[in-house]
Amino acid sequence: MSRELGFRAQARAVLSLGLPLIGSNVAQFALHITDTVMLGWYGVTDLAAGALGANVFFVIFTLGSGFAHAVMPMAATAAAAEDETEVRRVTRMGMWLSLAYGVAALPFFLFSAAILDGFGQEPDVARLGGAYLAVVGFGLAPALIVMTVRSYLAALGRTQVVLWVTVGAVLVNIGCNWLLIFGNLGFPEMGARGAALASVIVQLFTLGVMLGYAVWQPALRKYQILVRFWRPDWGALRGVTALGLPIGMAMLAETGLFAASAVMMGWISKESLAAHSIALEITAMFFMVHIGLANAATVLIGRAKGRGDAPGLRAAARAAVTLSLSFAVATIVIYWVFAEPMVGLFLKPDEPQRAIIVPLGVSLLLVAALFQLADAGQAIAMGLLRGVHDTRQPMIIAAIAYWLVGLPAGYGLGFVAGLAGVGIWLGLVAGLTVAAIALHGRFWRAI
Repeated sequence: MSRELGFRAQARAVLSLGLPLIGSNVAQFALHITDTVMLGWYGVTDLAAGALGANVFFVIFTLGSGFAHAVMPMAATAAAAEDETEVRRVTRMGMWLSLAYGVAALPFFLFSAAILDGFGQEPDVARLGGAYLAVVGFGLAPALIVMTVRSYLAALGRTQVVLWVTVGAVLVNIGCNWLLIFGNLGFPEMGARGAALASVIVQLFTLGVMLGYAVWQPALRKYQILVRFWRPDWGALRGVTALGLPIGMAMLAETGLFAASAVMMGWISKESLAAHSIALEITAMFFMVHIGLANAATVLIGRAKGRGDAPGLRAAARAAVTLSLSFAVATIVIYWVFAEPMVGLFLKPDEPQRAIIVPLGVSLLLVAALFQLADAGQAIAMGLLRGVHDTRQPMIIAAIAYWLVGLPAGYGLGFVAGLAGVGIWLGLVAGLTVAAIALHGRFWRAI
């Protein structure tokens, strides 16, 4: 890509790489959406337990996924510099770290019921949430390795296959949920535990297909990412750890804030937790667009860094920011117009608590409209900073914004000021806004 590329050309480059990533992110999140919808149709207790368990799983997953996310800019920079060996080294050690983390975290999942009960959740929700986590924990390592291979493929521009494999995973998940949640065709009726088992099956399916493509696709064979896989590469291991651990910690700070908000919603009522889960699923689905654009920005800026192309780096950053903020404005309109029908889709028409949960979910979506620009801004800024391999300072910014601003504000507004769930979500607005301003300030000053 030449230095003379203008905004339109850079925007096309971002979309060319980003649209399949957006599609794969939406498809990936559709796995959670289908779980939420199908558990909502099964029962409110299973929905609340599955939501709580999924939040806890995602927090643990997020920390470990930092190693996979580090592979993306490192492999993109190495590929732009035509260093095939470095691409292989960082990808392989990313898989090493993902596997090790997944195995190390497994005991937490197996004994999670007592931990959830200690968080003050309703006993039936804590018990069932612990059963969900005891099953889904076995899918952590495969899920993290999938993320690593996905980052490797994205860095090399192979985003179409990521999209279609993920779409296939959604279909597999729906089928497995239908069998295992509801007990169709003679399968055991497992409720939330069935959704967890379906998730493990889907992760193994995705890993097999995506890794098979990465190894056997003719144009990718030269990287040989699995050849002598058992041999350690300590230099690459340290490099991926140094870049990836701060990424994981920064993401943990954000997802931990949302998980803590789920715990606080559970203190209010089971219905509030269910409404929170539904509203969060909706907002997160739209957020996948910003994550896809951020990933595209990471790759393009990583490539520009590998070529030493400073003007191209700045142009790609401007294009990614503009596209993300434009979509955020459109999302605000969608929330204000379609909040009630979107929330209603997650509950069966004759659900006894529907009249309570739907208005709660709508009120949360209206608050979510307030933080669209901030949420989009912080996501893109994180992607830009990863592209230039800057992850330590963003980690500190995230920790301060989410845990010293967002969490206290949410607790204070929700319980001290008496705004309940709306107050908790206003705390999210405060944390995301501080993060977006600080992260963009760091990136644009640095370049």
